[in-house]
Amino acid sequence: MNEITPDKFEIRDYLRLDLMPHFMCPGCGHGIALRALLWAVHELGIDKDNLAIVSGIGCSGRVGAYIDANTYHVTHGRPLAFATGLKLARPDLKVIVITGDGDCLAIGGNHLIHACRRNLDITCLMLNNEVYGMTGGQVSPTTAETRLTTTTPAGNSEPAFDACKLAEAAGAGLVGREVTMQTPALRNLIKEGLAYEGFSFLEVMSDCTEIYGRKNDLGDSAEMVLAQKSDMRPEAYTNSAEQPFRPNRLVTGILARNDRPEYGDTYRRQAAALCGEGDDAA
Repeated sequence: MNEITPDKFEIRDYLRLDLMPHFMCPGCGHGIALRALLWAVHELGIDKDNLAIVSGIGCSGRVGAYIDANTYHVTHGRPLAFATGLKLARPDLKVIVITGDGDCLAIGGNHLIHACRRNLDITCLMLNNEVYGMTGGQVSPTTAETRLTTTTPAGNSEPAFDACKLAEAAGAGLVGREVTMQTPALRNLIKEGLAYEGFSFLEVMSDCTEIYGRKNDLGDSAEMVLAQKSDMRPEAYTNSAEQPFRPNRLVTGILARNDRPEYGDTYRRQAAALCGEGDDAA
């Protein structure tokens, strides 16, 4: 294996090569998201021995298994709960949660709300492919209205969840969104999330070309990625007289920042104070 140096990023240095070939479908955006994450980890100089990856169930949950670090594959919807316990027990670790839109917002929605509220130093990457891709293509909380899935054969009648607005309202320290089309921008966003001392929630728009794309005639993987470029860029949100606001587009980049005390530090200070009071009383 090549020696890891700060000026050279080689993704194979961060992968469990014995698990290759990977399971992801051709054109799946999750592989691009994985590369962007490891690129960010490399540029920040995070040692693999100090890196902990917690993932749940679904296509996104399988991504973490390929990373050559301390990886935990946990029960459906619970990666943030496991990560909370891990970070409190081992504050020296850089803890990253890789989760999906169903894993994070449906069965795991309650854990997301309270992770945002606590502001513990965890980086959460929610890979949003708008569908339950691994278990049959069912509708998810982020499936766009009118879209076809195996459980909405006549089109989805429910409005999609805006995960970033939810995270912001729940008090997350840093909230951001990026598309896999813009891999360097995604890397930079993940770097900001990893460097932030608090809970960072990063939504990654990641295409599911096989289950979601085919079902909705969205074209091949290249066409779906190009659609990200035209439909999801922040230029659409200038809201000026020359370029009015277009409400059906997604804003990318840092969407919200709420700087406040990190939960782990506060918790440990309170615990130390209580122990000190007990010693004095004794």
